[in-house]
Amino acid sequence: MKNFIRIAVAIGLVASAKPDARAGAAIRDVLHTYETALNAKDLETVVSLYGSEPVFMPQHSSALAGRDAVRAGYQHVFETIQLSIRFEVHEIQQTGDWAWARTSSTGRTRILATGAEVTEGNNELFVFRRENGAWKIHRYLFSTNRPRS
Repeated sequence: MKNFIRIAVAIGLVASAKPDARAGAAIRDVLHTYETALNAKDLETVVSLYGSEPVFMPQHSSALAGRDAVRAGYQHVFETIQLSIRFEVHEIQQTGDWAWARTSSTGRTRILATGAEVTEGNNELFVFRRENGAWKIHRYLFSTNRPRS
């Protein structure tokens, strides 16, 4: 009987992880706004997409925890590079006030100090938390991958 209950609970958790249509659409909207803001170097919009207790985990860097640290991290990014990227959403899962999205991005990055341009390609994981009815980025991490040809 205990095993049956455990299996039933596990099945329920997996089944509930699928986002409802409104949550999935809202999260896609956040991701689209994030993409647009990154490409525009729009610091205020980027920071507004994060929740009250954010953590940004860029590759080759320490985790940036808290709104001030996240703001400073993006300020540094925007002072250093110009992005021209597009996100592709591969999956969104949601349960209650929590959701996560697996994405990849491709495009070009211009190094502002030198003017050099490089091909950009990343895998990303976003963790979202619903705060006051709005989906906010709670955790974000990425790692580079081989860009598509």
